[in-house]
Amino acid sequence: MVEGPVGQTVKLEQDLRKGVLVLAVLSQLRTQQYGYSLRQALAERGMPIEEGTLYPLLRRLESQGLLASQWQVDEGPPRRYYQLSTHGAEVYRELTGAWQSLTSVMNRLVDEEG
Repeated sequence: MVEGPVGQTVKLEQDLRKGVLVLAVLSQLRTQQYGYSLRQALAERGMPIEEGTLYPLLRRLESQGLLASQWQVDEGPPRRYYQLSTHGAEVYRELTGAWQSLTSVMNRLVDEEG
């Protein structure tokens, strides 16, 4: 089955989005948050993310040493809070620099008249 132009565009947009999710998540974990509050923070800033995408990503980033987590039991159910580790903060700074450089190049490329 051949995918139409609209379906192809949606797929390409999803591919672009996947590439920036790590940076988006790291940007919001400079302060401690649990999964639901992180989803809300990202959605409020225009980057909605599904639970089925977020939680595996958080586990992967933690296993890579970029995040630290701890369970907290306050009022209500226990929640796992995530925050950048020291290594994660370093990686976040490096990725931010790479992102700024990349967006600068891409802005020049897409603004060129063909």
